[in-house]
Parts: sequence; structure tokens; C-alpha cells
Amino acid sequence: MSILIVAEHDNQTLNAATLNAVTAAQQIGGDITVLVAGSNAHAVAEQAKSVAGVSKVLLADNAAYANQLAENVAALVADVAKSGYKHVLAASTTTGKNILPRVAALLDVSMVSDVIAVVNANTFKRPIYAGNAIATVESSEAVIVATVRGTAFDAAATQGGSASVENVAEAKDAGISKFVSEEIVKSERPELTVARIVVSGGRGVGSGENYYNVLNPLADKLGAALGASRAAVDAGFVPNDMQVGQTGKIVAPDLYLAVGISGAIQHLAGMKDSKVIVAINKDEEAPINAVADYWLVGDLNTVVPELVSKL
Repeated sequence: MSILIVAEHDNQTLNAATLNAVTAAQQIGGDITVLVAGSNAHAVAEQAKSVAGVSKVLLADNAAYANQLAENVAALVADVAKSGYKHVLAASTTTGKNILPRVAALLDVSMVSDVIAVVNANTFKRPIYAGNAIATVESSEAVIVATVRGTAFDAAATQGGSASVENVAEAKDAGISKFVSEEIVKSERPELTVARIVVSGGRGVGSGENYYNVLNPLADKLGAALGASRAAVDAGFVPNDMQVGQTGKIVAPDLYLAVGISGAIQHLAGMKDSKVIVAINKDEEAPINAVADYWLVGDLNTVVPELVSKL
């Protein structure tokens, strides 16, 4: 049984989320192939071939894949999948969720999204109802297309593999979309989805200015990433790429500090797998207190600066 994993990368570095997908593939069982579609992405292929458990790396190096346009990559993945692969996997990230539904459509199969556990080669577990229930799904499709929630699987080792690298000469340019521009926000803080510690603020912080005034010192002391609830994002306090939750980013850090967050079900779906959850809220009946390991009722404008002073 062969498994194809769509690598996520920036043409220079393999995204850590792909390593989690490799672990899921190992639990399914079979030969694992990683497909690297990019432009001047030889460095990514070299990294992928060293990942433990990977048998082969396919490198599709063409200008058509320079910006990972979903229409182009999906056509390539679908064609490669037809050459004998039983499973096609990708990380459940913005990129993965953009590409794999298109692949499933091109292969005329249904897909399994957001896998959090592998029962066997055809059966998987995935969250539904904002994570309040776990569905066990069995697929009888000829090719099983699935996205993998990275926080549910350990990352595969980046060393120890010795896969071969093969070039894919054929390029798929759908010609129906083009890359215009992108704006990349650079930060010295850890990436939100892989940070060991996350400090998140909600509507209770009051304003965007107060969000940073109160939470920046705490995040600096802890070396943490900054996140936010949807309410804080909708209020314009912070950009939407900082949103944690069902419609934002899924995180599972060692420590999650929720400041001024009531704990709507959509937010809990994105962070409740955190190892330790600390909540600071002036409402003692806030839903987030039910999932928090530690919670403190108090005014965040007083509590957080005091906490910072003690660290």
C-alpha cells in the first residue's frame, strides 16, 4: 500500500506540519512518498528525503508551482495519485485545505477532513460539532484523500531517512488563476501553530491598543506566541491570522493562557487540546473556566501586570 503526502513549503523550507502528516501515514502503514511541488525547491526535497519513514520524494520543480496555486498543484497531485496510491494526505492547514478538496473532486471521491486518529487503513477519527463529538469514519473509496490535524500527531524525525528523489517532468498549469502579490508579516515571536506557549486575548481586553499593552509584556517574558479569539479579531483588535478557534488556527501548546476570553465553543475547539490551560477572566461563570486547569477571577488590567512582575 502506497501513501502520497503533499508537502507544504515555501520553496526553501519544509513546513513542520508535513512532519505530522508523515506520522499519520506511518500509522496507516505502507510506503510513504512525499510530493514536493515548487520552483527552485531542491532544498525542500533534500529535507524531505531525510525525514524518518519516507521511502521516496517526488520533486515537481516548475514555475507553475512557484506560489502553490491550488488549481495547479491539485491537478498534479490527482495525476500522481492515479499511479497506484491508496491514500493522499496533507496537513490540515490553509494550504492543505485549499488543495485536497480539489484533488478529491478531480479523482471523483469523497474526502476525510481533519483526521485526529488512525484506527486502521480505512477508518479514521475526526472531530464534529466544534470538537464536542468525535466521529469514526470508514472510507471505501478507491483512493482515500484526507487532511491531517497536525496537533493530533507527533512530528516525524527530520533525520534518519534515506529516501530517493525522483523528478516529475510534467507540469500542470491550469491557466485559470495567477499569483498577484502577498503580504508577509514578520515577527520575532514563535509561529502560532507550533509555539510551546500561547498567550491569547479576547474581547475582554477592551481595545487593540490595550491588547498589546497588556499582553505583549507577558508574551515577552514567556517567549510566547500571541493569539486571539474571534471576538477580538471581529472587533478589529488584531489581524485575523492571530485567530485561534474552529474558523481560525488549531493550537495545542504546552501552556495556553486565555486572557479576557469567555470561551465560546468555537474558540474551545481550537485550543482545548493544550496540555495546560490558564484562564484569567472577571466572570467566574465564563465557559472557559470549565476546561481550564487553572483559572483566576479578576480584572486582567490588574492581574496580568502583576503576573508579569512576578515572572
